[in-house]
Amino acid sequence: MIGALPNPLIIPVGLAIGLLIAAPVGPVNVLCIQRALRRGVLGGVAAGLGAVLGDGLIALLAAMGVGALSGLVSKYHIAIQLIGGFVLAAFGIHLYLSHPHLNTDAGSDGRSTSLADYLWDVPKTFFLTVTNPAAVLGLVAIFGGVSSFVAVKGPVEALILVASIMAGSFVWWLTLSTLVARIRHAIDDRRLELINRVSGILLVGFGAVMLGELALKAAGLL
Repeated sequence: MIGALPNPLIIPVGLAIGLLIAAPVGPVNVLCIQRALRRGVLGGVAAGLGAVLGDGLIALLAAMGVGALSGLVSKYHIAIQLIGGFVLAAFGIHLYLSHPHLNTDAGSDGRSTSLADYLWDVPKTFFLTVTNPAAVLGLVAIFGGVSSFVAVKGPVEALILVASIMAGSFVWWLTLSTLVARIRHAIDDRRLELINRVSGILLVGFGAVMLGELALKAAGLL
């Protein structure tokens, strides 16, 4: 006897969730834009791929137990936010101090960009994604809301939803990277260095907000 087919709404809903969680401007978007400007579409996609994997991991854990993951994040909220804040600030400072070159296959120091350079951006953005408590709890909340709106029955439908979320996220990073790469011809090294500095300041700002929130809570002001 053939089992019941998966709920057909799961895939479009998952794609929508993926786009929804990837689109808001944040540290990963900043890095993706900077990489697409410097390295082209592949550079932007490599940066976004880490976020796709991070979103997939969070969604998978949420599928296994929304309440358990939410409780885990709440329990280690301070440690996660502290690490994430310092990592963001470090990335931002490094980006601000770099001297990029916009040659087609050039890295930040002017040498040829290797496969390792692209791959190294994947764990960076993965780490930024999973160490952002607000993003984690936001995805968990969305996942919980969707589960009550579109019934997800069994592990197969849960995995389909997780895969759809990752696909939606990937579509966003691919689209963003393609659009940004198309304007590379209008950017020279001087302008790219300015973009790097602005991107670095934004990343440091994101990190400062995360650390500042912790400091205000510790002082009893929040």
